[in-house]
Amino acid sequence: MDALEIENPWTPAHQAVESSDRTTLTRILDEGADVDEVCCQMTLLMHAIETEADVATQSGEPIDSALTAILLAYGADPHLAVNGEAAYDWARSLGHDMATRLLDRFTTLHSPAAGTETN
Repeated sequence: MDALEIENPWTPAHQAVESSDRTTLTRILDEGADVDEVCCQMTLLMHAIETEADVATQSGEPIDSALTAILLAYGADPHLAVNGEAAYDWARSLGHDMATRLLDRFTTLHSPAAGTETN
């Protein structure tokens, strides 16, 4: 390898998140990739939240939460912690309010009480 070449550290799913490539991310998850995989000290969900915040900051466009929504739809665990932090912590620290609301709704819908019926 040439001294100037830098090896890409991302798994295919993480590369799709890094590139904000929703189509490829969905295809990879649909083919069975681990929605909770960790790469470079981030879950896919943490990486999505960071990418969405970075893209909005760099482009000046409103923040988008499509990557976060895709990962939650495929069952990403918002409570999975890496180095003591979970996706929710990242969303709050990055000021990604849309992701914070999505994570709150996902957690509420998937809490044990959400599946109980009352008569």
